[in-house]
Amino acid sequence: MADPDPTPDVPEPGAYGASEEPGAVHSAADIAAAWRRERPGAPTESIEIVTPIWWLGKLFADDRDRALRAAGIDAATLDLLSVIRRSGPPYALSTREIARRTMVTAGAISQRVARAEREGLVVRRPGTTGRRAVLVCLTAEGHALIERSVDTVLGREARLVRGLSDEERTVLAGLLDRLMADVRRRTGR
Repeated sequence: MADPDPTPDVPEPGAYGASEEPGAVHSAADIAAAWRRERPGAPTESIEIVTPIWWLGKLFADDRDRALRAAGIDAATLDLLSVIRRSGPPYALSTREIARRTMVTAGAISQRVARAEREGLVVRRPGTTGRRAVLVCLTAEGHALIERSVDTVLGREARLVRGLSDEERTVLAGLLDRLMADVRRRTGR
């Protein structure tokens, strides 16, 4: 007999990570409930959203770091080379544009560019918009490294989100975009 409710099973908030074992990781719902018990009236409504995002971020970052170490590249260099590669031919951006696209400070970008330049992955060339304008361009070596690395990273990340259906991934991506835009607006970033 067919299930009268074709809605896919969606776990209740807090269904992941809950455990009664001493020292076990508590679910975000457990954490929120504990704060409501210990501090009635405390604003706990964000815990079941923000905490899993932090935890997932840590899990994703740790997995990415392992993949990058195996590929011979670090996260900061991947970020730099990726943003230039995604810009399309001629694979060149100003440091200001790199900072804007990566949400990293200009100082941090300068350090990343200097290191990548020493490693032969990028070169700086004069820009066309002014005397001080400089473009950061991928070298052939930088282009080859990002081409190898991106397949590794994206393949691993695709496997990490396979537990969600196509529809769930689309819905989640939309919600995360909406939340990101709102948080950026509220924080001025």
